[in-house]
Amino acid sequence: MKIETLVLGDVRTNCYLLIEERTREALVIDPADRVDVIARKTMDESLTLKSILLTHGHGDHILAVNELKKEFGVKVYAAKAEEALLLNPAQNLSQALFGVSVVVQPDVLLEDGQEFEEAGIRLRMLHTPGHTPGGCCYYQPEERVLFSGDTLFCGSIGRTDFPGGSLSELICSVKEKLLVLPEDVRVYPGHEEMTTIGHEKKYNPYMG
Repeated sequence: MKIETLVLGDVRTNCYLLIEERTREALVIDPADRVDVIARKTMDESLTLKSILLTHGHGDHILAVNELKKEFGVKVYAAKAEEALLLNPAQNLSQALFGVSVVVQPDVLLEDGQEFEEAGIRLRMLHTPGHTPGGCCYYQPEERVLFSGDTLFCGSIGRTDFPGGSLSELICSVKEKLLVLPEDVRVYPGHEEMTTIGHEKKYNPYMG
């Protein structure tokens, strides 16, 4: 599995392409905006986009979802607990932050711990509420990679002052769901640079 990062949008959201190199099939995680950039990337690398995975429903992670879905005919995955927020522009902050009302209807609603396979890539969804009620991470155990959205950052955690946020819930999610993973797991967050589980166990100030 090859991982490529596109940094998109006004708040520099990390949009990840997960590529199965043998078949050139790909998944996209959190397509912030700039459908043109994502589409050009798939064409330049001769990729077949198979699905969209959402770590949560905030506007800076979903602006391109509906247009990408229409253009490529792909399914959208999200945590079942995030459906209500994805369907509510006031809750997902698309109207408040970006001036557009975005509603996303996921095609596949995942339960905590559910494993699934798309584009030949097997992933496990970990429900990690706190930043949003249905915030989640996607874990690939063979490659030892975690896509943490806005749950866990290098040296920090996600904001909890938005609708449905909870600091205590988020800290509990990180400690109970993420820090129990192997220390060499590479963490690809929704913003800023990559980290590892081992680094966050030692140095993240919220984990004391």
